[in-house]
Amino acid sequence: MSTSRLRRSELSTPGHSPKMIAKAAASEADLVFLDLEDSVVAAKKIESRQNIIDGLNTLDWGSKTRAVRINPVSTPWCHGDLVDIVTAAGSNLDVVIIPKVFGPRDVWFVDDLLTQLETHLGLEVGRIKLEVLIEETEALSRVEEIAACSPRLEALILGVGDLSASQGIRLGHIGAAAEGATYGYPGDVWHYARNRMIGAARAHGLDAVDGPYGAISNPDGYERESTWAATLGSVGKWAIHPSQIAIANRVFAPTAAEIERATAAVSAVEEAERAGLGAASLNGMMIDAATTRIFVAVLDRARQCGVM
Repeated sequence: MSTSRLRRSELSTPGHSPKMIAKAAASEADLVFLDLEDSVVAAKKIESRQNIIDGLNTLDWGSKTRAVRINPVSTPWCHGDLVDIVTAAGSNLDVVIIPKVFGPRDVWFVDDLLTQLETHLGLEVGRIKLEVLIEETEALSRVEEIAACSPRLEALILGVGDLSASQGIRLGHIGAAAEGATYGYPGDVWHYARNRMIGAARAHGLDAVDGPYGAISNPDGYERESTWAATLGSVGKWAIHPSQIAIANRVFAPTAAEIERATAAVSAVEEAERAGLGAASLNGMMIDAATTRIFVAVLDRARQCGVM
């Protein structure tokens, strides 16, 4: 279960740089989010809105999803981010990403303000969708409630940098261990958070997206973390550097071998059903209706990604 929007790669692009915005529009990312939060210093937040407006209105984005990460609702910039950008470029904006959410109330604020703006501006009400960053322990503890709180919501994103600080994890970011930091834990410190967020997202028909990998000089590490997230059910991952886009697009799409295996499995079960049998055997493995769901999902995902 997921939305119809591709999110294999979500490219982070600083709103203060028109040059980087233009490069992002020409990239192979499924979704580009123009950032007003962490990558933009306080003194440039307001002026960066115009760069984003110009980029949304003048650049050719192809089939990409166009998104903006606003500042948190607890800051003095959130309201202005939404009002200025939706007023000037709302028809060219697909998604708003809300950072540092603590509970449904934060989502409702953005949802309500978007509804007011769309109504006032004559835009289609509800067309601009939401993604929410799960990057505070309060949000993780209420993730199921957050996942169910708004019809605009399309995806949850695991933000591990701020989650580290919120939880007191002594690790700066995914990739720190690969860069020589002492890991200090005999496993994946993000496994619980990933699994809980993915479960909440799937239960409510949302996409689960894995957050950033800081070691941009370590593509093998990025691919490993992407593979872990994909195996657990995430549909994509953030790319904080263009070099990570191709890896995400490949890892979060079914391989030719997976498609072949899924096609054979579904065909075997259908043949067994025609013969009045409840299960089939393929390459020495029993396949029944329960396992068929997995293979049908693989084929659906392959069609969505355009690789089948």
